[in-house]
Amino acid sequence: MAKLKLTKTVVDSAQPGPLDAELRDTAVPGFLCKITPTGRKVFMVQYRTNAGERRKPAIGLFGELTVEQARSIAQDWLAEVRRGNDPSALKAAARGAPTVKELCTRFIDDYSVPHNKPSTIDSNRKIIQLRILPALGSMKVPDVARQNIVAMMKDMEKAPTSANRTFACLRKMFNMAEVWGYRPDGSNPCKHVQKYPEKGKTRLITDAQLSQVYDYLDRADAEGLEHPTLTLAIRLQFEFAARMSEILHLRWEWIDFPNRRIVWPDSKTGDMSKPISEEALRLLTNAPRIADSPFVCPAIFKPLRPLPKHTYYQGWKRILGRAGVPHVGTHGVRHRAATDIANSGVPVKVGMALTAHKTVTMFMRYVHTEDDPVRNAADLVAPRRKGLVEDMRISPAAQTVPAREVIEIPPPATDAGSRTALGAYRPFRHRRTGERAVPPGTARSSEPKGSEGEVVDSRSRA
Repeated sequence: MAKLKLTKTVVDSAQPGPLDAELRDTAVPGFLCKITPTGRKVFMVQYRTNAGERRKPAIGLFGELTVEQARSIAQDWLAEVRRGNDPSALKAAARGAPTVKELCTRFIDDYSVPHNKPSTIDSNRKIIQLRILPALGSMKVPDVARQNIVAMMKDMEKAPTSANRTFACLRKMFNMAEVWGYRPDGSNPCKHVQKYPEKGKTRLITDAQLSQVYDYLDRADAEGLEHPTLTLAIRLQFEFAARMSEILHLRWEWIDFPNRRIVWPDSKTGDMSKPISEEALRLLTNAPRIADSPFVCPAIFKPLRPLPKHTYYQGWKRILGRAGVPHVGTHGVRHRAATDIANSGVPVKVGMALTAHKTVTMFMRYVHTEDDPVRNAADLVAPRRKGLVEDMRISPAAQTVPAREVIEIPPPATDAGSRTALGAYRPFRHRRTGERAVPPGTARSSEPKGSEGEVVDSRSRA
């Protein structure tokens, strides 16, 4: 076991023998080069952990690393040992760390399935299969860095909504990676990565447009212009300020007519209960029960299934067109209902109960400011402001402030050369007459005056 300072010349000249041989470095104790009988020359570092365990991991092959590079790595490893760490164990853990693909599998099985709705589980699976695995699937979970997430978001910038949904799934997935010990706490690579601003908010259906929609719904029901299941679904969505899916999947068994209440056992936000208004009670009481369908709004041709989203959306779109109302998505119904609730003067907590929003912030996102209340508010403010100004003009208190000296400004010169686009007026800085007035509080007001009291033009002095 030779001890000498390792150099390129020393390692190059070392010849293999029948057994492993070691060349130990005198500059960095613990750093060595092992020569195998086959001629492989491997840089290694030997140390003892704080627990007293011996370690002698390989750093790299001679040729792939220079002697100086290997020595520098050995020094870093030994520094980690002095800090109480075990670089060899950390390296082994990194080699055994799961890939993002394996993390995705566990995320679906151990988190999404127990905690999410079936629709959310399906959505997560699609996001993982279509977007996450192609970009990050082969990477080790600890190796995923913020720049990888940024690059992935950059690739989806033309589809901001999809990018944001993918980002939300990734963020939750790496949160769970910390819980499961795959990454250190607080190391989520999604941290500080910005989501894309999504396209404009849902347009509010105005009062006049709402009247047009209901006029057409009444006509459609009277003349048979639309299928009654479709018009019923639209009316119920307005009455319950509900999501489209909540109306389409509403079952008769969920309706408690004696207590006038509906309980949705599996809404977007979990169990949800809402009271039945007089109008909603009338609609539900008069609604036909088709065949053996469990749904209040069954599919037109397959009553054992709920009314499809596509059928509802296309029907809503058609009704808006026939009513002469500009297009707005079906979620605009919920926005309109939430706005009506807020403008009715009911407490926010009651409004949240009617819309089934969990937070005030989310509820207020659905509440729009209408033009008429704003206009009325402006009409109230204007007279108050006017009255305040008038009171200040006639109030004796307003005269307690000493009045400034009033300086009469002479009429401007009327010669042709003094006229401007504004008439005979010329700004102060362009006047050349000796009688020009000096505005108080300006730099020119402090300039010396001539014998006649006129201000001496500093430019003329120059």
